[in-house]
Amino acid sequence: MRTLRGLIFWEFPRTSWQWDIIVTVILAFIFLTPRDFFRDQPRAASIQMLPAGQGFLIEPRLLANVPEADQSRKATELVNQRFKTHTTITRVEPVFDDAEVEITSYMAYTKP
Repeated sequence: MRTLRGLIFWEFPRTSWQWDIIVTVILAFIFLTPRDFFRDQPRAASIQMLPAGQGFLIEPRLLANVPEADQSRKATELVNQRFKTHTTITRVEPVFDDAEVEITSYMAYTKP
């Protein structure tokens, strides 16, 4: 029980072997735990312009409650507001995660 209390309250002297073990476990956890474990991924801008006019990637929360028939209109508004353009989005397609369960973004295509 005393050892458990020492671990929780970090009561070991800095030069002890117990201190070294605790630090090693913490560092191993930090550096060896994959990012996917916490679903911690860097966040990009809510709307991204793809190179060479291929279209736009739109974050799913921006089109979450929009009916499918109105997604192109809403995407056009969002893109024009964000980039100060007069682009027309012709279609919007969902992009799914690897398991094809969750929508990770929407791909918005413009007029050619």
